[in-house]
Amino acid sequence: MNFYYRKPTTHRGKRAIIKKEPKLIEDAKETLCFKGKNTSQIVVDFMKDLYDLKKPNAHMMQKKNDILPFEDVTLIEKFSVKYNAPLFMIALHNKKRPHNLVMGRMYENTLLDMVEFGVENYKGLKDFKVPKISEGIKPLLVFNGELFENNHELDRIKNLFVDMFQREVVENVRLQGLEHVISFTAVENKVLLRSYRVFLKKSNCRIPRIELEEIGPRADLTCRRTKLASQDFFKQACKKPKALKVKRKKNISKDKLGTTFGRIHVGAQKLNSIQTRKMKGLKKTMAEKKAGVKRKSPDSGTNDDSSKKQKNITDSAD
Repeated sequence: MNFYYRKPTTHRGKRAIIKKEPKLIEDAKETLCFKGKNTSQIVVDFMKDLYDLKKPNAHMMQKKNDILPFEDVTLIEKFSVKYNAPLFMIALHNKKRPHNLVMGRMYENTLLDMVEFGVENYKGLKDFKVPKISEGIKPLLVFNGELFENNHELDRIKNLFVDMFQREVVENVRLQGLEHVISFTAVENKVLLRSYRVFLKKSNCRIPRIELEEIGPRADLTCRRTKLASQDFFKQACKKPKALKVKRKKNISKDKLGTTFGRIHVGAQKLNSIQTRKMKGLKKTMAEKKAGVKRKSPDSGTNDDSSKKQKNITDSAD
């Protein structure tokens, strides 16, 4: 869906439109958090906990909105354009689907993927009386279970979770900056979400001993409904610009351990034309020069006995 942009009349409006234009390296994706017309305290608290983990790249909408995303996503697309936020979460609740949380993402202001989860066995951040993580920390995402690889829907849900919780792309990682771990475990039709804080303890070597302490939130997410993009549309959304593609270097490869190997191509070597006569014993005698006979080099592998045998064979043949 393409929305009409008015021509800016001020410099501030022009800067706002330029900020929304596509970039080679995009900023951290913003997330919109909505409350539906009917909600429950459990799903609202769970969404607020996820909002706290995603700060400052999240916006909490205070008013309730009459949104049914699986029936009409027009309002979500308009909010996505207004706030330049391609990710969204919606808290809903009804008798048929209690404690409902909808997660989704947009591509070019159009719905790409959307998944509906039922929140069960919820335990919030406030229920864990332990120190919390710093705001804006980039979490480590751990996915457990073969279903994330074998099941098509769960594979796409895994990709959605990576989009939802990752932040800016970084090249170097500082060990002390790894404070937060979010674990997702696939069990049948559920995804078990757990959140931990990382503690670096002393050890007898340079590498510290790692300990994890659960800080919340904790919830079992039941997959209820999905609305996934087609394979062609998803492939188009994952396409990288040519400027960011790494050019493959010829004849250079790496093994599983990261060792680099190079292949060198050497042209055909003409051994007969190589100059090897650099000592007096290898030079031709005057008699050989007159007869035009080449002296055999010692590395040629031929012996005088073999030449005599060859001569005797030719004499017997005559």
